[in-house]
Amino acid sequence: MKTKTDMDERILAIAEPVAEDLGLEIVRIRVMGNKRTTVQIMAERKSDGQMDVQNCADLSRAMSAIMEVEDPLVEGYALEVSSPGVDRPLTTPDQFARHEGYLARIELDRLVEGRKRFRGILAGVEDGDQIGLDIEGEDETAFMPFDWIAEAKLLITDELIAEGQKRAAAMRAPNLQEDK
Repeated sequence: MKTKTDMDERILAIAEPVAEDLGLEIVRIRVMGNKRTTVQIMAERKSDGQMDVQNCADLSRAMSAIMEVEDPLVEGYALEVSSPGVDRPLTTPDQFARHEGYLARIELDRLVEGRKRFRGILAGVEDGDQIGLDIEGEDETAFMPFDWIAEAKLLITDELIAEGQKRAAAMRAPNLQEDK
């Protein structure tokens, strides 16, 4: 789920070691566009799941340099490096576990009980790859294999916004201390 295409996979293979050296984790890579190709990289710090402007700039500079050498794309491209944002994609079982209790939308690569799309509260991960989802109107938690998930993302709620604001304030707090 970090990637969708073979080209995304090629870029991921280049990006992961670069991100690792910077203390970052790649969340998702997408190579998009017809006339103008855009390479979109979403990443976050391994330490706290955050990504600030400096982290984006550092990864962008490092990726630009390595992409010049590796040259995976035939034509020119625009590189976009960003944080996953509040309504972030979920691309690993660890991310599903970290965001337990939040509302999410999950799309599967196959039909289950006549549908592919599910919406509910993340209910943890069992056995390392069984993603739990509490779906409204269902009595029991639904579990689905991570490998069946085509796309998943958090949905914006008041609780998610409040958590994002709390994390942003915590990131600013050390800078406020330094300014005194």
